[in-house]
Amino acid sequence: MTTTSYAIALGSNRPGRHGGPHAEVRAALAAMEVTIGTVTAVSPILTTAPVGPSIRAFANAAALVESALTPSEMLAELKGIERRFGRRRGQRWGARVIDLDIILWSGGKWRSPELIVPHIAYADRAFVLHPLAQIAADWRDPRDGRRISHMRHGVDRRRPRP
Repeated sequence: MTTTSYAIALGSNRPGRHGGPHAEVRAALAAMEVTIGTVTAVSPILTTAPVGPSIRAFANAAALVESALTPSEMLAELKGIERRFGRRRGQRWGARVIDLDIILWSGGKWRSPELIVPHIAYADRAFVLHPLAQIAADWRDPRDGRRISHMRHGVDRRRPRP
């Protein structure tokens, strides 16, 4: 069975059945290990300022996962984890128990009706790039070839805190 690597962004800013946002991120990592493949690297969980109408700070992290799933299959599994954690679609950028996004895939680009990889907006998000740079600094954006380590310097200078 052939595996590929995925960079997954994790975020939470609402307590759930596992505890506060940091505990929800840790529990989601454990669920990913059981459901989608082998988690090979995890960034520290950072506290970040909210984007949009939410007033609660976020716990954000990034993980690298080895999996035999296609990007569409990976998306379905991640959305399943979100549902099991109590995530309900609602207000954009609102509070959430867990948010799991495919950011990059070692296969390069992927486009389907439900998914675009690389994630369409990750290059503008410090809360994604800072944790990702800690575990995948040498990964490159398949659209323009920039390294993650260089991309993070171009985003908001407010650094997330551990």
